[in-house]
Amino acid sequence: MSETVPLHLAGNNAPVAEEVTLEPSKVVGEIPAELSGQFFRNGPNPRTGWSPHSFAGDGMIHTIALDGGRARWYSNRYVRTPLYEQPGGSRFALAYDQETGRIDYRVTTANTHLIAHAGRLFALEEGGFPYEVTPELATIGAHTFDGALQTPMTAHPKTCPITGELLFFGYRLRPPYLTYYRASAGGQVLQTRLVDVPRATMMHDFAITRNHVIFMDLPVVFDASQAAAGGPPWRWEDAHRARFGVLARTAGDDAPVRWFDVAPCYVWHTMNAFEDPEGDTITVTGTRVPTLWRGGADDLEGGLPVVYRWTLALTSGTVTEEPLDDAPSEYPRVANPMLGLPHRYGYTTSFSLDPEPERSEIYAYDLTGGTRTAHRLPPGHTCGEAVFVPRAGTGENEGYLLTFAHDRGTGTSYLAILDAADLAAPPLAEVHVPVRVPAGFHGNWIPQSTLRS
Repeated sequence: MSETVPLHLAGNNAPVAEEVTLEPSKVVGEIPAELSGQFFRNGPNPRTGWSPHSFAGDGMIHTIALDGGRARWYSNRYVRTPLYEQPGGSRFALAYDQETGRIDYRVTTANTHLIAHAGRLFALEEGGFPYEVTPELATIGAHTFDGALQTPMTAHPKTCPITGELLFFGYRLRPPYLTYYRASAGGQVLQTRLVDVPRATMMHDFAITRNHVIFMDLPVVFDASQAAAGGPPWRWEDAHRARFGVLARTAGDDAPVRWFDVAPCYVWHTMNAFEDPEGDTITVTGTRVPTLWRGGADDLEGGLPVVYRWTLALTSGTVTEEPLDDAPSEYPRVANPMLGLPHRYGYTTSFSLDPEPERSEIYAYDLTGGTRTAHRLPPGHTCGEAVFVPRAGTGENEGYLLTFAHDRGTGTSYLAILDAADLAAPPLAEVHVPVRVPAGFHGNWIPQSTLRS
């Protein structure tokens, strides 16, 4: 009997073998002429064809360049890290110096996200330093903000739409466990602040508002004994309090973090957070599961992620929690100009543990009206995170949603361009490529003006 292929390597999760640069095979519909730039998407793609879990695959970035209504080229490339240079090698052996006890954070998969900041493109993974790449996906190397970054960097930094600052954190597996960073729009680290937490937890994402950052200290904890025995390094711990920590963005080292207890859960991704006009409450939205890996690394029975809202009352110290939907979905996004600010709309993609679901759906949430609109892909078509691209000078939901989609019937993929304000309508355009773009994690649309800066 053949061994069952694990979920993270089955269907369109399976890696692709070749790096290519080629012209799209066809365009269906009309590409909006104002879309001049590149769509990037990062994800795990193990060079050996196998990895123990989805987090461990080597980072591969996929990009399509658009210009003036034309699709120019598609390319995919691995990020050249020390793990790329030694396929199948032990990350622990490569990164850990047994004589000094130091960890080399240049050893990373760089497989989770891609962002632009201060004229640079960074491939990110929360266990290591960011890796700078070019628009053509050549690897420049590890980036440490001129040595100011002494920890790993989260794969989910936030760019403030008002100041242009990059806000981020890094967590470590030994004390000090958590460090908060604030970098200027020009890329200089302005602030480094230790945040006191009792142990190492898997802190995948966080949230920002106009004046605060919100950390999520949740019950998925690092287990050194399990890791040393060759088992999974993370496990669920019922005794670990689930809580959100609120810190002023520019707070000094003596300013306290204010912690709010929440019901036990795990939050992979936040959609957004914002303060009310009076500054009395902070509202956080994201995708929540009740438990994660409670019965071990293969236990995914804790529930599927749904969009959820937490309202933190700063005056009373209480929290109100509520699900906003019962449809499983993930990869929440908002329009980047609304990040950290009161917003009406948010976007997610349907989520399933089936490696070959019937189809994917993309959801637009009207958080003021309490409604959800869906774009249903054709049967046999699946997609990942949908990235919002605003039209210049228009309303909050006036823009496009871009995502890579896979056609199971042809075995190839395409970039879908949707009208975010008319999501139920057919795609405005599909840019097809004669290869398969495997399912991945996160990415961004980077305008040509940013790529040139």
